[in-house]
Amino acid sequence: MSHDENNQSHVMLPPPSLKAHKGRGAVSNLQGRFEVHAREAYDDGWQREEEESTPWKTQVIDEVCKSILSRNASPDLPFGVSLNPYRGCEHGCIYCFARPTHSYLGLSPGMDFESKIFAKVNAPDMLRRELAKSGYVPESIALGVNTDAYQPCERDRKLTRRVLEVLQECHHPVGLITKSALIERDIDILAPMAAQRLAGVAITLTTLDPAIARTLEPRAAAPARRLRTIRTLTDAGIPVAVSVAPIIPFVTEPEIERLLAAVKDAGAVSAHYTVLRLPWEVAPLFHQWLEAHFPDRAQRVMNRVRDMRGGKDYDSNFATRMKGEGVWADLIRQRFKIAAERLGLTGQGSRFHTMDASQFVRPLVVPPLGARARVVISGQLDLF
Repeated sequence: MSHDENNQSHVMLPPPSLKAHKGRGAVSNLQGRFEVHAREAYDDGWQREEEESTPWKTQVIDEVCKSILSRNASPDLPFGVSLNPYRGCEHGCIYCFARPTHSYLGLSPGMDFESKIFAKVNAPDMLRRELAKSGYVPESIALGVNTDAYQPCERDRKLTRRVLEVLQECHHPVGLITKSALIERDIDILAPMAAQRLAGVAITLTTLDPAIARTLEPRAAAPARRLRTIRTLTDAGIPVAVSVAPIIPFVTEPEIERLLAAVKDAGAVSAHYTVLRLPWEVAPLFHQWLEAHFPDRAQRVMNRVRDMRGGKDYDSNFATRMKGEGVWADLIRQRFKIAAERLGLTGQGSRFHTMDASQFVRPLVVPPLGARARVVISGQLDLF
């Protein structure tokens, strides 16, 4: 399927008057940073009201990936290997740090990111081939870090479940992070793995306010539903950490103590947090979101964000990008630490370093590299 198959995929600069789209996080289809030509929306008075409210339909596009495991050496991340079955995410979280990756596809980090989802259809087979390599050294894989592995299309595609089946077969440790209740579907896999110290789950919870959640992360599970998921996983014997992320001054920041108390009551064993990050195109997209949903406090929010980023919208320094710096960052750090210690939610919430990779066994069956995958990987066609 071509990226331009739908006219809505054309990147445009934001119109002068920004309006929220029901069920979507982004307010516009902001131009990606690699685009050479800019198209500017202009209201000539001829657009009908019904055209303005036309919903953006989600497209799920098959992708045959060339590789499946991503490695990083970032000192502020608790994992070195990750796997993402999907590119783009229908949850539509306006703050998502992965939005700028759609720019590499010639698509917008705005509406395109949450409406044009790429499903790596050969992910389970590619993982099996990777684990079968003689030089492969097992370490915990973070599943669904960039984009949620349990976003709505997973219900039909089941790529995440098939990946988990491979990891279970190979006794390979895995950590998952999600905002979706769909993870409950895979308790039959995760519970036995957790009992063998091979699986852990982190649930992201940004706010307890359903009204804020509907605009901030419109197609993710509601806050109350995520609390139920924490309880369900905990009762099944699966350790659950909570990621309070991102903390946004004057929007979600006032809830820190109440949110931690709620996740403790739901059964979480640990919690950690990050403050709002606005890399690349996420910054203007977030500005638009603020103006559309919180115009009364937009300037105050950005002033505090910049206080924590050395006067800028964002600073990618490994030492400060997750927690920020300055007086406001210190205040958030102290509040979170005091509340977490009082509730017994100590630690950073990562169980990657306590999982047991020594049980790993290589897969017995390795699928042949299919014709379609060979074309993508080698760049050559088969003769027969």
